[in-house]
Amino acid sequence: MCSQYKELTDSQWEYIKDMLPIERKRKLDLRKVVNAILWIVRTGSQWRNLDSKRFYKWQSVYYYFRIWSKDGTIDNLNLVMNYESRRRQNRESSDPSMACVDSQSVKLAPRIAEERGIDGAKNVNGRKRQLMVDTLCLVWCVAVHAANLHDSKAGKSLIDKAYSCSSRFKKILSDKAYQGEFIDYAKEQIPEVEIEIASKPPSQKGFVPIKKRWIVERTFSWFNFFRRLVIDYERTTTSAEAMILLANISMSLNKIK
Repeated sequence: MCSQYKELTDSQWEYIKDMLPIERKRKLDLRKVVNAILWIVRTGSQWRNLDSKRFYKWQSVYYYFRIWSKDGTIDNLNLVMNYESRRRQNRESSDPSMACVDSQSVKLAPRIAEERGIDGAKNVNGRKRQLMVDTLCLVWCVAVHAANLHDSKAGKSLIDKAYSCSSRFKKILSDKAYQGEFIDYAKEQIPEVEIEIASKPPSQKGFVPIKKRWIVERTFSWFNFFRRLVIDYERTTTSAEAMILLANISMSLNKIK
């Protein structure tokens, strides 16, 4: 894990530039735009505090962030980087066959009303992040919603996105919070996928690493290196999901020298 922000190297830019709209001439250098967006994710700075001398005016950078969040550019880039990460690890296939799902409740910045709720179990006033990761801790699907929604109900959106990410899913690991609607919906949408409930023994208290399923907890811990993710500052869940994918993209890019 890279502990600080670094601009894209030539090899990193060469790898991702073809996945961005570079077919026509632009006033702005898209490489510098991507560097600025990744700087925001890493440092947690406000958009209005973006260094215009080092990058561009924040309005210009934010424009591209919003467009790419909505048109699928960030989602596609995330998939391609996941494929590359698995290839570099000499995996059997670029598509994973097993995934882990879990949620994380995070505080929401003040004066943001969209998708806000209180997770009574964790005493968090904000939002909840649903993640689906593979055994390499790569984020394949993400959904952000109000923290008061139950995992079993809100997690169904991960199933809707799962098959578009990988057609090889055979098993999904989850905890007891996903019993009920999540399992029923998964069996309905992807009958060939097995849902395995893996939770800590009832007699043990506190955090207990569960075999194979602990990898999603490690992914959540890696988010602490990206200050924009420590608290949800995004006014929309679309932006919040994009920020998570950008963090995953950044971690994958760090493996390309």
